[in-house]
Amino acid sequence: MIHFPVLRWGEPYQSLEVDKVVHFDTGEPVAEVSQANPGIVQRDLRKAERARDVLREFSPADLIGMVKKAAELFSSADLPLGDGTQSPDDFVRQQSATTGLPEHMCRMNMEKLRYVLDHVDDILISLTRRLDPGILARGYGEEDGVMRSYQATTSVLGMVLPSNSPGVHSLWLPIIPLQVGLVLKPGPQELWTPWRMTQAFFEVGVPREAIALYPGLGEVGAAVLNNCPRSLIFGGTATVEQYAANPAVQVHGPGFSKILLGDDEADNWEQHLDLMVDSVLINSGRSCINCSGIWTPRHGKAIAEALAERLGPVAPLPPDDPDALLAAFTVPGQAPAISGDIDAALNEAGVEEITASHHADGRLVSRERCDYLRPTVVYCPSPDVAMAKKEYMFPFVTVVECEQKNMIGSIGSTLVATALTNDPSFEQALLDARNIDRLNVGPIPTIKLNWLQPHEGNIVDFLFRPRAFQKAS
Repeated sequence: MIHFPVLRWGEPYQSLEVDKVVHFDTGEPVAEVSQANPGIVQRDLRKAERARDVLREFSPADLIGMVKKAAELFSSADLPLGDGTQSPDDFVRQQSATTGLPEHMCRMNMEKLRYVLDHVDDILISLTRRLDPGILARGYGEEDGVMRSYQATTSVLGMVLPSNSPGVHSLWLPIIPLQVGLVLKPGPQELWTPWRMTQAFFEVGVPREAIALYPGLGEVGAAVLNNCPRSLIFGGTATVEQYAANPAVQVHGPGFSKILLGDDEADNWEQHLDLMVDSVLINSGRSCINCSGIWTPRHGKAIAEALAERLGPVAPLPPDDPDALLAAFTVPGQAPAISGDIDAALNEAGVEEITASHHADGRLVSRERCDYLRPTVVYCPSPDVAMAKKEYMFPFVTVVECEQKNMIGSIGSTLVATALTNDPSFEQALLDARNIDRLNVGPIPTIKLNWLQPHEGNIVDFLFRPRAFQKAS
């Protein structure tokens, strides 16, 4: 059987405590995983400065070159795994088996990550605002006749990673060229991407001492957060609230991403139906950038009915079926709890599940070892109902009727807003809105990312602080 060890600064470590990850549908063991503990993490992180030291033996340009070479290996090479190797096809099958994502979605996310690796130089140019990486490496330098100085806020970046979608790993891929080490706590079902990525990095010459990987339970994630000067964590609303005031932790939480129809485009909603469907459905609705709310000043019921016609018939298919559009829920009880929460919120006056007529056997599809939730479209007559503020990890969307003048103040915190409007005043109001992180104006799906732009904060700004610096000549 495949064995995932702990990586203690690149060195495999097999612990006495071992967990098994199993196939979401058959229950057959897929791999066994050595479990780290908080004590190991705390001890290892006393040597965290070494991670940055070994990376600083290489120039940023050298490290960028290594990462770009890793792109090809990650997507097409046989790489070390356990006592053997893992092919790209093995990776896709194994990832699908433990996460519940259909195999073609795993391939899609794999290609996304390859793209990020292959374009890491362009991404860093954008994130650093064309700052010479040598200035970050030295700590100071002159640019356009102005002395600039930056100090790394940490020697390593801690990452408490989720299992819902492999695409989130794109956020830490540009870190190595910044000469900052990585401390990874993978999601319990999605160890595959962090492991394969680290092996690709090692194969191209990234020092093993620069990366640590600690599988384990929540207490291991807490140890990473408590012992790394800078960390990223992914989680729900409770996680966001817990770490919102902690400047050392960058939180990536629910997206609550939305499509907003302006007064000038609301009557043209049919032209945008494909965009709405894609924004809700792609990647089985698992991404924070999937649309969970469509807000419109009118035609809400008609929009909801049209979406239900497209989304309602979607049903579970085997993970190796190229037409599979739904991911399985692999955590026992999660899907029934979500379905129950939706049903409870449907009790409010005027709130209506439009897809109900397409689900003869109900929204919840139960298997022996996993569950599915079929796409759900809910009509909300106003932003004041509780359902208008819901988001779930499957193709779920509310269609909310709301006057344009009240939209921005009513949508709440929004990761991505796609605004369908040509109204300059509405566009300016959206640009000024502090509750919208990523703004698209025009027919751009919420799930379409520009990799050259920051996502929930600029990671370079998080890892480096500007400071005053003078040096006598």
